[in-house]
Amino acid sequence: MIEKFKVPETHPAFKLNKQHYTNTELRQAAYNLIKEGEPYEEAVGDFILDWLKPSAFLEVQTSGSTGTPKKYKIRKEFMINSALATGKFFELEAGSHSLLCLPVNFIAGKMMMVRAMTLGWELDLVVPSSNPLDQVYKIYDFCAMTPFQLDNSIGRLHLIKKLIVGGGAVSLNLQKMVQGLQTKVYETFGMTETLSHIAARRLNPKKKKKQKQYTPFKVLPNVNISKDDRDCLVIKAPLVSKETIVTNDVVEIITYKKFLWKGRYDNVVNSGGVKLFPEAIERKISKVINNRIFVIGIPDDALGEKLILFVEADFSEELLIELQEKVAKLKSLERFEVPKKIYLIGKFEETPNGKIHRLNTLRSKIG
Repeated sequence: MIEKFKVPETHPAFKLNKQHYTNTELRQAAYNLIKEGEPYEEAVGDFILDWLKPSAFLEVQTSGSTGTPKKYKIRKEFMINSALATGKFFELEAGSHSLLCLPVNFIAGKMMMVRAMTLGWELDLVVPSSNPLDQVYKIYDFCAMTPFQLDNSIGRLHLIKKLIVGGGAVSLNLQKMVQGLQTKVYETFGMTETLSHIAARRLNPKKKKKQKQYTPFKVLPNVNISKDDRDCLVIKAPLVSKETIVTNDVVEIITYKKFLWKGRYDNVVNSGGVKLFPEAIERKISKVINNRIFVIGIPDDALGEKLILFVEADFSEELLIELQEKVAKLKSLERFEVPKKIYLIGKFEETPNGKIHRLNTLRSKIG
């Protein structure tokens, strides 16, 4: 038997493309989007119709960035709870102007819709593209982007007051680019199972704290964190998931509300008995190399695994020598963290939503 759920009426302050809709009116608007809209608007229409159905669940597909894409059934009630937590954490009230520039095929785009309907935001739609602010000429209180979109939007970021960035790690170079901007830029931590983010960290605080270590993530309301025996993050968030979520994200817990993200457990390299965290090493190397990079382990007779570095750049002997010298001089790298070899590759393999596909890139270069 299908579990029923009565979707609450849209917030009185909710607007979609400058027009307020009740649930009944929103259903008709969805039909119009499907019939007359652009492909991205059709997807929004499809989502609205799914949302307004009396079923308690929605089907959502993961991005596939950390494994094979999967489909999940998630509770609409939990999506509403997540929206309320986001509104409280980022202090976004009814009437806030928000911009949706992500596809609603994935959880991040769907949650922007739910937040607007639940919290009473005025939401505008634009084509999900690599340059989402190109045709935007008004100021918004809130927006969500991928790191790639942010990279292409720095020059127009003054149009956004608060920005969350998710769907992939934000490179050190990109973090440098947002320093000094008026926009409050946050990197988020989350996954489909947690209905988008459960934690965030400010990338460009006004008062720079003198600290050498990575800035910690702060969890949203009603989220409890711990670690398992692998040092991986365990999330208990009963308002957004009935299950305890055991991640593959290696963390260091600072307080009951804050944690440092070290990297993915499935990316850990065991070299000569020493555990190496690629993402932590990449953050160090990014201080001297501006190109996209990643490090990965490959089999080695002596060490078990040896660390190698990939740099997204066309091959040149001069560049290779320059990069080798830069990495060798990097004092922050421990002895085992220094890559044994550097590979230059013109274009990294990517997942469908633009994240670096480490394994496929490795295979394309080494086989």
